[in-house]
Amino acid sequence: MMAKHIGWWWCVLASVCTSQAQEVQWANKLVGFSSEFRKETYGQEYRAVQALGAPNTIPPFGESACAWSPYNADSNVEEWIKVAFEKPQKARQILIVENFNQGCITQVYAYDEAGKEVSVWTNSGAAASEVGRVLVVNVPDSTMRISSVKVSLNPARVKGYNQIDAIGLTLSNKPFESKINVFKDAPKEIIKENLGIGVNTKAQEVAPIISPDGKTIFFTRGKYEKNVGGAENQDVWFSTRQGDQWNEAQNMGAPINNADNNAIVSISPDGKTLYLMNVYRPDGTMTFGLSKSTRTKTGWTMPVECKIEDIYNLDKKNNTEFTLSPKGNVLVMSVKRQDTNGDRDLYVSFVKGDGSWSKPLNMGSIINTADVESAPFIATDNKTLYFTSYGHAGYGGGDIFMTRRLDESWTKWSQPENLGPAINTPQWDGFLSIPASGEYAYVSSMQNSMGGEDLFRFKVYNAIRPEPVAIISGSVIDADTRKPVTTEILTNLLKDNTNVSKVEYDPETGEYKLILPVQQSYRLSAVKDGFFPLDEIVDLSKDKRFRDIKRNILLVPIKEGKKITPNGIMFEQSKFELLTEAMPDLDRIAEMMVKYANMELLIEGHTDNQGDFKLNMELSENRVNEVKKYLVSKGIAENRLQVKGWGSTKPVASNEIEETRKKNRRVEFTILKV
Repeated sequence: MMAKHIGWWWCVLASVCTSQAQEVQWANKLVGFSSEFRKETYGQEYRAVQALGAPNTIPPFGESACAWSPYNADSNVEEWIKVAFEKPQKARQILIVENFNQGCITQVYAYDEAGKEVSVWTNSGAAASEVGRVLVVNVPDSTMRISSVKVSLNPARVKGYNQIDAIGLTLSNKPFESKINVFKDAPKEIIKENLGIGVNTKAQEVAPIISPDGKTIFFTRGKYEKNVGGAENQDVWFSTRQGDQWNEAQNMGAPINNADNNAIVSISPDGKTLYLMNVYRPDGTMTFGLSKSTRTKTGWTMPVECKIEDIYNLDKKNNTEFTLSPKGNVLVMSVKRQDTNGDRDLYVSFVKGDGSWSKPLNMGSIINTADVESAPFIATDNKTLYFTSYGHAGYGGGDIFMTRRLDESWTKWSQPENLGPAINTPQWDGFLSIPASGEYAYVSSMQNSMGGEDLFRFKVYNAIRPEPVAIISGSVIDADTRKPVTTEILTNLLKDNTNVSKVEYDPETGEYKLILPVQQSYRLSAVKDGFFPLDEIVDLSKDKRFRDIKRNILLVPIKEGKKITPNGIMFEQSKFELLTEAMPDLDRIAEMMVKYANMELLIEGHTDNQGDFKLNMELSENRVNEVKKYLVSKGIAENRLQVKGWGSTKPVASNEIEETRKKNRRVEFTILKV
């Protein structure tokens, strides 16, 4: 429509971040208008509806797709817009945000609830030279209950397109101060550390993707002659961390990089799958879309397409930006489609049963504006979303915002909040990435860079930190040979056995890695033919901070004489009723005995040392009989199950405290016959 022209009002900027001097009711209904600029046949850019709601553009003033522009520039034909308010009210001031090419307003009219028109302001002065302003109209009759306002313009008064961002009413007679929606505890200063010469060059380093463990950073490097496609195209590079220093970055090479534009958009929690911009064709060319590559013992596989239903992007000039949820089942992208709010919006897509992705769904007007929303990143808590926006009020050419998901639809979000002037600069800021620890955030920025954009990190302050998670990692090991076993690992909530993740463990490509929210307890199950089905219980119920836990899972071979103690089978003190948490273990044992039709088991019960010795012996017998009764209910013949109660005579842990004492309230299985 027009060239970007931003005017920096530093005197205003100092005050708008801290307070709002008066309550303002902004117009919420469009009554009528003379014309509106239409950039496209779809979208809401520059439309009259953009004059509704709170202002998007101050500070700073400048051209915005989130403001109303009449269709014609420099015309002597009168243009006008009329808006209404949810609640008619008395007002001392009418506020009109002229964000671009201000000075063309000629008349302002107020209307009461009966529709009576009153002229409250006439422009008799010369057009001002500033880019924008808030026109403050003093209402002569402060007893009038204003229900609507009409603003008339003469575009010829100011050269170029004219814009109005918002119209409001206030009872205050104090000077108006706007406000950027910044987190309350946003620091005034923050140290942004340049990642240094190992990562940054005089070229362009953007789009950092930090691995969940924080030890490897992947990024996109452009305008660099050593790229596979030369300086004209982008490549994926990576660097590993040693202490606080980043090693010299290395080009990912083929097949990740080719002579076209290459970029990484996400990485799986275990670091074994990369998601990449574009679709890699067999002939070496690229087309629009998303691909993924898997790490093997010999390197990265040729990227394969992630098929997305009805995928297209009407913005042909910019690359499509994606982010994947840590669970691997939700995809967020920045694209322009026929139902967009304006320019690029954020859309969500969900994985389907066949591994393909659903049709992109607009994430809603809380996040999306008529301008550009881009560079999305979903944090490891699977709830916190960071993105860059030109449409929400900010400090310059695209700021980073944060919002939190409110339900499972992925279309309901908290009001986005600006990360603050210590992080957002007058230039473009974006591509924020945070590892699972939540300690540091990594961003692209031009401020204090070595040339083009550089990669920086800063300490994350509390308000913008994702909810805490834990990284669980380790190996699955044969209890006899101590060698790793290739298998699948299921993670279920302990309280109700709801499945939360499923990952493949391949020892040739390293440890398994899971990211789990804290304040829950989980059951990790590794199931493999020929092995007794054992679980690991991971109790994070009392944790409130990030944890990094190493946990190997032992698999016991199915052989006569083997004794196994499932971790999940426990009882409350002095009780023999099976806990709900015990059921999944017993269900898998029943399934195993169905598969091994001749298998016979000895079930032995134990108690802690609390209470009477004889009563504990009786309690242990009751416990093994409960287990036997449960297995029989699953179709296992009674003659295949022998039982023995030992009371408190064979503890495996201290009885001094409850935390260890509860381990003695257990059931053991011995394979008598296979």
